[in-house]
Amino acid sequence: MTRVAAIDCGTNTIRLLVAQAWRDDLGRARLEPLRRRSQIVRLGQGVDRTGRLDPQALERTLAAVADYAEDCHELGVPEGPGSRRFVATSATRDADNRDDFTAGVARLVGVAPQVVSGQEEARLSFVGSLLGDGGADGVDSAGTTGAERLVVDLGGGSTELVLGGREPRSTVSLDTGSVRVTERFLTGGTGLQALAAARDEVRALLDQAAEVVDLAAPARLVGLAGTVATVTAHALGLEHFDPDAIDGAELGVEAVLASCEAITGSTPQERQRWGYLAPGRRDVIAAGALVWAEVVGRVAQETAAAGRPLETVTTSLHDILDGIALSLVPPAAPSWACTAAGHGEPATPGEEP
Repeated sequence: MTRVAAIDCGTNTIRLLVAQAWRDDLGRARLEPLRRRSQIVRLGQGVDRTGRLDPQALERTLAAVADYAEDCHELGVPEGPGSRRFVATSATRDADNRDDFTAGVARLVGVAPQVVSGQEEARLSFVGSLLGDGGADGVDSAGTTGAERLVVDLGGGSTELVLGGREPRSTVSLDTGSVRVTERFLTGGTGLQALAAARDEVRALLDQAAEVVDLAAPARLVGLAGTVATVTAHALGLEHFDPDAIDGAELGVEAVLASCEAITGSTPQERQRWGYLAPGRRDVIAAGALVWAEVVGRVAQETAAAGRPLETVTTSLHDILDGIALSLVPPAAPSWACTAAGHGEPATPGEEP
């Protein structure tokens, strides 16, 4: 058993997961979360327009990284890449001055951050989402069985779509998300023309995605990340953010689309009253809901045309952060090493026999 720390730094939010990690005697990766933290820092502020990380956004984010480094020290996470992994995604990928950020992270956390591709981001999200089926603490080393699912990680700067069953079969990363759509189309409000232009762009991107990922194939649609969780909380009529109610929630397609429409058309005053909506997400949630509505509507349309209509949408709070943590779990021992020498006793999970 080893103690690991996973940090996911996206366009809008930076998150930490510290967990005990090991493999059981069936080879399944296991996580026992010890601490989860999330801060909205908007690292991607203005990156779509300028191609650079804003100095104030960089300062906010590195302050959060320093906090997370203290958590790692307090909880006894060993230093080094075997126990700590920092993954940066869309905003950092797109920034010309990302070296300023990565150098600061390496100094604070003790490991070099990995600026992953959209494909790797999609793979990690898919792997993390499997925890929602394998129980809250473990996933089979080969993934879950069953019909194919489409996992959608809707972020601030990019949206990943991953189709697969036991493992990813096809993936695509789209340059769209709550922050990017807001900055491109909705800075002046959610007027009809602005919304129409935003929808046109998202639909064109989904046309491109359909050339890579078969949107008619999935038996299940699983949504990840803050926008999807917020839409789910709205659809459930929650007063506050309730992880137990949101994680694993199955909602009808029409209920999801209705909540997306209500959120997209909401006023700032309404959004301020929603206890489940973090203040740092209020100005971008309309754009996020618009993107999610387009994805859900397109998949529902494609599956219906194929004679397998999508009826429900699943929300998972297990996502790329869990995937990062799982990537730190030691590999399963080979079959010949699964018994203690000369005794036939199972080896202790996470230890060499």
